[in-house]
Amino acid sequence: MQTNSTLKQTSNTLRVLYLLWMGIGIFSIMYVPNKLINWEDINATTNNLVNNEFLYRAGILGRFITQLLFIPVVLQLNKLLKSINQEVSLYMVVLSLIAVPIAMVNTFNDTAALLSVSDPDQMMLYLKLSSQGIWIAEIFWGLWLYPLGYLVYKSELFPKFVGIALIIGGIGYTIYGTGNILSPDHYSLWSKFETLNLGEMVFVLWLIFVGAKVPEEETRLKNW
Repeated sequence: MQTNSTLKQTSNTLRVLYLLWMGIGIFSIMYVPNKLINWEDINATTNNLVNNEFLYRAGILGRFITQLLFIPVVLQLNKLLKSINQEVSLYMVVLSLIAVPIAMVNTFNDTAALLSVSDPDQMMLYLKLSSQGIWIAEIFWGLWLYPLGYLVYKSELFPKFVGIALIIGGIGYTIYGTGNILSPDHYSLWSKFETLNLGEMVFVLWLIFVGAKVPEEETRLKNW
């Protein structure tokens, strides 16, 4: 069983890791694609990639780094929460880490798109493959939030609503990813569930700005 000082140190480590993960993720996953990729205009997308090659490559590198950072994040979460239920914590680790190689390999499609700018149709094909590869990863991004949400809910280190928010986030990811794979023609429907993903951000922001609630006195976490 970990001491409270160890739990505080783990919480502080997660605060730094999540801050880096969020900052790099916002840049590489949100800013760069939204700025450079126009799904309705193939010529504009081609020109954007040609004229902003460094920014596009920085986005690819950033997405790769976010996956690398995700590994110590999960291991630190396991360290923080495994005393609640080791079996559930193991499920959390396995489900989360499955997504890492999927997302990493998917960056090859992003690189291939840049190498194919002389053939815009081929370039867009690689960009679409990248987008659909993320749908597969999103299923696991959702599945791992269920055990994490349960552990957070039971841990007493966080308010109960944070654990509930994580489970809601997991529902959003799994429906969005699964729905798009099964029926991509209904993307507008599945995208409505994407807003539920904000449940994960409730936990991330709580860790960054508040941290885990570890009592000052030396106590032990309750086993469940």
